[in-house]
Amino acid sequence: MAETTLSGPHHQILENDYASEWMGIEVLSLSDGHATIRMKLRQEMLNGFGMAHGGMIFAFGDTAFALACNPAVPAPGEENNITVASGVDINFLKPAFRGQVLTAVADRRSSAGRSGLYDIQIFAADAPPAEAANSDTPGELIAEFRGRSRTIPKK
Repeated sequence: MAETTLSGPHHQILENDYASEWMGIEVLSLSDGHATIRMKLRQEMLNGFGMAHGGMIFAFGDTAFALACNPAVPAPGEENNITVASGVDINFLKPAFRGQVLTAVADRRSSAGRSGLYDIQIFAADAPPAEAANSDTPGELIAEFRGRSRTIPKK
């Protein structure tokens, strides 16, 4: 099993998540149906216009979604199940730029049986929230991501 350099609370799905490791994602908080993560935008994450590539924003939101959908420690009897995306929508509201710190906040809105609905807000700030002048908010809202989940057997 590969060891990652991701910091913060531990989640088993990050143990072999090389994409999240490459993106430099830091887990800030985890709880049932919730996750907050952070990363800094690097040059190789930008598009030809010099702003964050939409795919990077999407992948960042998708990681927060996955963490919120899957418990850090599965309940007894649930070890052989995983929760995956059955569909997502993303709305890009504002651009983000190199050096900015992105924060994604994912929350479960509803669940019934094997299906769930999650909202993920993605923010950008010039400094991490603890260092920003207004630490009440993780920055300016740049994207809204809505995910639909489905719990399936693990293969």
